[in-house]
Amino acid sequence: MTLDSRKKQVLNAIVDDYVSTNEPVGSKSLIERHNFTVSSATLRNEMAELEKMGLIEKPHTSAGRIPSDKGYREYVDSLLMYDDLSERERTDIENRISGSVNDITDLIRTATDTLSERTGFVSLYMSPRLHKSFLKQLKMLMIEPGKALVVIVLSAGVVRDKVVRIPNFLTGEQIMQISDSVEQNLTGKPLDEITLVTVASSMKAADIPDAMMNQIIYEAYTAIKQADSLNIYLQGENKMLQLPDFGELAKARNLLDSLSNDGMVAGYVNELHPADEVNDDSFMIRIGQEITLDGLQDCSFITTTYKIGDDISGNIGVIGPKRMEYQKVISQINFVRKTLNDKIKKLTE
Repeated sequence: MTLDSRKKQVLNAIVDDYVSTNEPVGSKSLIERHNFTVSSATLRNEMAELEKMGLIEKPHTSAGRIPSDKGYREYVDSLLMYDDLSERERTDIENRISGSVNDITDLIRTATDTLSERTGFVSLYMSPRLHKSFLKQLKMLMIEPGKALVVIVLSAGVVRDKVVRIPNFLTGEQIMQISDSVEQNLTGKPLDEITLVTVASSMKAADIPDAMMNQIIYEAYTAIKQADSLNIYLQGENKMLQLPDFGELAKARNLLDSLSNDGMVAGYVNELHPADEVNDDSFMIRIGQEITLDGLQDCSFITTTYKIGDDISGNIGVIGPKRMEYQKVISQINFVRKTLNDKIKKLTE
């Protein structure tokens, strides 16, 4: 689809006006707000052509036009001009993220909270894909008879912990023997190479009766493999309910129902960003009907990638209404990602 320069100007103006006013746009208002040198009749003809092309549509209760999903897509792909953040905005983001605690998970969560505050929309992060990370430390600590805490430290600087069941008769000293044996034999091994067999072999040095070992082997293996599980964190759902785009009860309910199913959202983000197709500069933008999750057809989904080292990545982004200032939102996501990557690099050096 090729648009001439005038149609591009008209579509750009309609999107900008609708985003700022939340009101359908007519030819008269276009002339009043923009420097069009043609008549209202000529603009109506151009709008009629854009409507035939499926780029704008007419709401049932208004004579004006609003962008369609296809129109938003054309705008994002061909007409969008990215905004530079002001010095004050950049400083505010840097201070908020750089002032967080020196733990990667808390750091990413702070960056996500900052995105929600800056945009007024739902922000999200996906935990890093850690299958290429290797085991750096593993400790098992007795909590009480029958329970132990497994603490796993990965090369990416990520810490995971899990409470596991153990045989009631194991002592704290025996748990430490098992922990030391596993750590000594598996340290430096990538997560995707750790199997039930390798975990069992790593425990042979511990002087523990075989009858007690089977449950420990399975629990330790599960704790290690779950360190690579995909987790998603969402922030700012309440902010979306304050927008006129979700003022109708049915739309608000559909939105909340979809966002509450974080497993489905995590799976969708994972599909958008396959682990073997990471591009530091790419944004994935899905608009309206392009989103395959029920209940989010009135939204736009913008996600990108943050990096931990050369091989490990996760995702951060925003879910907002289709009627958003794309250039400003993308600029904010981009700067948050840059700040986050810089901070992670300092933590992992």
